[in-house]
Amino acid sequence: MGTVTVAREVAAPAWLLWAAVTDWPAQGRWVPSTVVRTTSAQTSGVGTSFVARTGVGPLGFDDPMTVTAWQPPDGAAPGAYTVTKSGRVVLGGAEVTVRALGPDRSLLVWAETADLPLVSRVPVLRGLLDVGTRAGLGFMLRRLARDVEHAARR
Repeated sequence: MGTVTVAREVAAPAWLLWAAVTDWPAQGRWVPSTVVRTTSAQTSGVGTSFVARTGVGPLGFDDPMTVTAWQPPDGAAPGAYTVTKSGRVVLGGAEVTVRALGPDRSLLVWAETADLPLVSRVPVLRGLLDVGTRAGLGFMLRRLARDVEHAARR
């Protein structure tokens, strides 16, 4: 699979959006059928590790990730982090960028590269994976934006 990139404007300040996308356990609220737990002593910055468990009942898989780059937003400068996936089912990674568009509006760009070794060997399945990843990211970011915008109105 190639890289799938989805962007979404969010009616919230960049610092609040950054806090949401780097709260690993809270990602389970907007990633369907997923529970996320931090597996490192540190909870932010390069070296932080966490596992996203996706599934229903006993059927599921672990998606372990490690933060490999980290730069929080600072004023007009965007923030970005990169995670590398190291599981048996999903490899690849993601780069997430938060850019202020004004004091109460931000742009979130999520670029995901998922490699499922069994799927990547079949061309038609690779195409379906791209379509599914784009749809899943869009759904996920809509839920995230809803939660962050609600918090910004408080």
